[in-house]
Amino acid sequence: MTCLQKIYPDMDITNWECTSVLALYCSLPTSLDAVSKALKLGVEKDSRGKSLIQYFSVPCKPTKSNKGRTRNLPEHDPERWAEYIEYNRQDVVVERAIRNRLLPLKPPDIEHEYWLMDLDINRNGIAVDNKMIDNALAFDDEFKRKLTAEASSLTGLENPNSPLQLKEWIEKRLGHEIPGMTKAVVADLLAEDLPADVRRVLELRQMLGKTSVKKYAAMRNAECSDGRIHGMLQFYGAMRTGRWAGRIVQLQNLPRNYLEDLDTARDALKQGDLEMFELLYGDVSDTLSQLIRTALVAEPGHRFIVADFSAIEARVIAWLCSEKWRQKVFAEGGDIYCASASNMFHVPVEKHGVNGHLRQKGKVAELALGYGGGVKALIAMGALKGGIAEDELPDIVRKWRAASPRIIKLWNDVDFAAKEAIKKGGPVILMHRGLRFERRDGALFITLPSGRRLAYTKPRIGENRFGGESITCMGMNQMANKWERLETYGGKLTENIVQAIARDCLAGAMYRLYKYGYKICAHIHDEVVIEAPVGVGSLDEVIKIMCEPEPWCDGLILNAAGFENPYYMKD
Repeated sequence: MTCLQKIYPDMDITNWECTSVLALYCSLPTSLDAVSKALKLGVEKDSRGKSLIQYFSVPCKPTKSNKGRTRNLPEHDPERWAEYIEYNRQDVVVERAIRNRLLPLKPPDIEHEYWLMDLDINRNGIAVDNKMIDNALAFDDEFKRKLTAEASSLTGLENPNSPLQLKEWIEKRLGHEIPGMTKAVVADLLAEDLPADVRRVLELRQMLGKTSVKKYAAMRNAECSDGRIHGMLQFYGAMRTGRWAGRIVQLQNLPRNYLEDLDTARDALKQGDLEMFELLYGDVSDTLSQLIRTALVAEPGHRFIVADFSAIEARVIAWLCSEKWRQKVFAEGGDIYCASASNMFHVPVEKHGVNGHLRQKGKVAELALGYGGGVKALIAMGALKGGIAEDELPDIVRKWRAASPRIIKLWNDVDFAAKEAIKKGGPVILMHRGLRFERRDGALFITLPSGRRLAYTKPRIGENRFGGESITCMGMNQMANKWERLETYGGKLTENIVQAIARDCLAGAMYRLYKYGYKICAHIHDEVVIEAPVGVGSLDEVIKIMCEPEPWCDGLILNAAGFENPYYMKD
């Protein structure tokens, strides 16, 4: 669509609808070929497409045989061009078949408005600081050459970056075998008492293994002629919840920054003096990593207004199951981590005050246990690294669940409703804000308070590893990148529901800002990034607009916080 708008700027995009979005709304795969196969349409995508796209739509390397050209045009291979036309024609046939099959299941009309807004957001794009990017790439290259030379000098190896060669060298120095050269193994080894040269080599290995500049390279490759990056957000890209997905630079997983003075660090990078930069900050790779966000900049005379919903998932789940003490915490502007710890341990807990040491346990519990997780979820959330003893974890799980009975009931009710709908068709309507479960058209649908539906394709009742009933449906195995039958349960479905409602809150907030005239250039998770002329608009106004309640979420207490700055960062 962005390409069509570039070629036909006067085109009325409001008349267009996206078949891919329709398929994603129905929780089908992301590719045209996979969707047609999943639906068993009888028409399939032309398999010749990949090589034809590579030939005609990607620049080619100039050679003597192609007379130095950098593009292959129709006249260079008329026969293949005819195949390319047929390939594209067949794509349209398949898309039409998909649309005709799924049209009765199309999303609410407001989703089309959100999609049109998304086109504008991606068309706006976001500017980058080229000097920062150029120097970051140059610094990283020079710094890694320096580290590699030092590692080679210490080990005598021609290629100290080779895990196999380095492993053999370390084993020889230590006199025993090591399990490998993974990041975890290296970190464990560094915790031991080691010879100085082995310690230094492992430290060098850690620094060389950091991928601090991959994002800078992605920015450089994606920058368009207007100095901005476009198309970084995919509408409805997250299966099940309908959240946006990151593309190209992957804004959703940018490294955090914790440097106290980002302005000075940015200036030091722009100076282009690696020796001075290393003297100031020591770990070049880590510092470059922290500065990645700040390479996204507002254009001259403008600044970013960045506002982020505060603890939105915790607020949504408290609203959904009517857990009164949690809603009271949010209504009074309290700290949910302190309140959670207080309810778990039955003592007052204040941040940096009375029983303040318990806040960390409350925080980890809140982040890990909201969707049915247990000890493993606490460990995955960093409980052990945060200083909590492993033998304390089962007690934390018990105490958190005892303090949150309505959340436990929500998991169980959702699990029951989903199973009943799969078995009998439904509808099954819960007291929890009218969540509606029904099986029809080959899918389990969960209707959210907003009216949007979550889809679970070809649902069945199976048997889990404990011999009890389990819910299964078709979905994309993210690890194997394969369309297959997956298992789910009440806690996981609750997570989908909560995150989907949070997504609807964000979409509604952005739409209000959009209609109010604010130029949204990006959004990350529950955060909106606006580019506005200096003196126009304000953070307070943006937060006020964001926190206006939707008609469907009466009683949901929202709050947001943020900052104004000429470059992007993590506040």
